[in-house]
Amino acid sequence: MSITVVVADDQPLVRAGIVLLLGVETDIEVVGEASDGREVLELVAVHRPDVVLMDLRMPEMDGIEATAALTADSARDPDRLTKVLVLTTFRDDDAVYGALRSGASGFLLKHAAPGDLAAAVRRVAAGEAWIDPAVAGRVIAALAGSGRVGPHSSELIDRLTPREREVLVLMAEGLSNNEIRERLVLSEATVKTHVARVIMKTGSRDRTQAVVLAYRSGLVLPGSDG
Repeated sequence: MSITVVVADDQPLVRAGIVLLLGVETDIEVVGEASDGREVLELVAVHRPDVVLMDLRMPEMDGIEATAALTADSARDPDRLTKVLVLTTFRDDDAVYGALRSGASGFLLKHAAPGDLAAAVRRVAAGEAWIDPAVAGRVIAALAGSGRVGPHSSELIDRLTPREREVLVLMAEGLSNNEIRERLVLSEATVKTHVARVIMKTGSRDRTQAVVLAYRSGLVLPGSDG
């Protein structure tokens, strides 16, 4: 079964390029294109895609507002689990912070390698996170030192077992479940269980929010390798 995608970008050439790149992937199908946030919501209501590739700077309704609306719908209706993969540039730091708080599942640089595009879509569709290291270093570092750090972040981390903390550190490094499995020599089912428990115990909305918590708590330091 194909991964269904809606591509949202107000620049027609950029949008067309993304659609072209995804079009060669046999397991990914672009089911709609949008030029603003309102069109995104309309297309999602019709197609219920697995992933929305969301530009943040769009007219009418920007990507942050549209992301918040989509994640709220998913929370109310488990059958509408559309994930948001944000398309960003280095100049979009403030907007990226907003998208992260609004529930985005991943961040992809617009000038990333073409192969990363499909890989990011697959990772996010599978319920994992894709945070480009170049974005993560700046965004999460700013979040960790911005004063928005929750006073109980460390307490949430304390709920985790040593193995769960180890898994969370690897999640923060950007490793997929399969990569974590190989690193720790665990079964796929065991890794999935650890990830699920990390998310549940920390009260995180998803994998990405758990990663942010790892930085906020000091478990992982910005710029470190975990």
